[in-house]
Amino acid sequence: MARRPGEARPPVTPRDPVAAFIEASVWHGGIERAEAILASHPEVASSGIHAAAILGDDVAVREFLRTDPANATATGGPRGWDALTHLCFSRFLRTDRTRSDGFVRAAEALLDAGASARTGFHDPDHQPAPSFESALYGAAGVAHHTGVTRLLVAHGADVNDDEVVYHAPETWDNEAVKVLVESGRMTADSMAIMLVRKHDWHDADGVSWLLGKGADPNRVTRWGRTALQHAVLRDNSVAVVETLLEHRADPALAAGGRPAVVMAAWRGRDDLLALFSARSIAAETDGADALVAACARHDRQAVATLAARDPRHVRDVIAGGGKLLAEFAGNDNAGGVECLIDLGVDVSARFEEGDGYWDVAPGSTALHVAAWRARHRTVERLIARGAPVNVTDGKGRTPLALAVRACVDSYWTRLRSPESVAALLGAGASIDGIKLPSGYPEVDALLAARGRSSGTPHAD
Repeated sequence: MARRPGEARPPVTPRDPVAAFIEASVWHGGIERAEAILASHPEVASSGIHAAAILGDDVAVREFLRTDPANATATGGPRGWDALTHLCFSRFLRTDRTRSDGFVRAAEALLDAGASARTGFHDPDHQPAPSFESALYGAAGVAHHTGVTRLLVAHGADVNDDEVVYHAPETWDNEAVKVLVESGRMTADSMAIMLVRKHDWHDADGVSWLLGKGADPNRVTRWGRTALQHAVLRDNSVAVVETLLEHRADPALAAGGRPAVVMAAWRGRDDLLALFSARSIAAETDGADALVAACARHDRQAVATLAARDPRHVRDVIAGGGKLLAEFAGNDNAGGVECLIDLGVDVSARFEEGDGYWDVAPGSTALHVAAWRARHRTVERLIARGAPVNVTDGKGRTPLALAVRACVDSYWTRLRSPESVAALLGAGASIDGIKLPSGYPEVDALLAARGRSSGTPHAD
């Protein structure tokens, strides 16, 4: 029977409430179901050392250890983990900071009683291959909890564990990262990986701190690129790239791929090309690289000269035009976009592979990318050059749908403006499937006005 609005939810009645609570309380996800189970079955909290560890109940943990010291390493629960693993992968550790001190005291009690700081579990479903997930990964890479991370490191946890090094930087709170680095046990490779990962987060403070601690911006990581190359690939700011240069990052280093200065050109980063030029940094570019760099700088005279010199390079640029145009658009290089179009790149060319990092779907056009990344002047320029406004990307999204979503559901909502939506509507973009309210009143007003004028009802 359907529940009436406002009617209380029925109590949670799992067959095994302890197992259900543990399963709902560890690794990724929220704590809502776990709290519901506790509300219906409060006895679960005192059922054993594993539940107590998950809740950071240090008083109960110490009592279970006093009663039976073997509880320090005993496994249990539906996953067969020990108490310290349950603690370090507890969703409560990650989400409920009011319990923070209790978690530290509980972890300390377990370690003092004989729990291993190198404990963890084997994950057979990890991709691309099964993996050992250490307790330190849970504390530093999932919960990003400084206190528990510090305890584990002090008791000999492996700070160079692959999962720890990869996931610990996934936050703008760098305190747990600092604990790992200041242990003095991190390898140069681990430091370089953490530096690269900080560029995934566009974390200028984290990048600067790691460089100050000796991370090498020229060290080639397991992805076959340096931190500077990765910073360019992830469209980090000029300020971040300048910090790398101040720590002797080499833009001309190829490292198994294009040098950073060439990568910057292919991503349409005229701002970075200007930075490199101001520092008298130049790569020996020729062929298509030189032509793309001229387009990125929107240097029309150089484009014309290079195109006339060897038409083969024009054909090379046009052949990769979908990706190139999309990446120029994503970096708001409106002048460069026009140079590419004038060179012969089709304004409706598709970026076939897309870019998962930016949630750019396969089959996107440059207009999809510009609309999604809130590049308002480039949206207007692409529309003026004939970009189709009602095509869908590989996920079925129109540029208008992406422009609206960019305003309310993106990491770059600070860039939001009704400009792109207004430009797309002015060019005849369909409002079919756009829901109101979107959460951005200025955009809602534009959409509602179009709906009234066209007689098209909005979904809501």
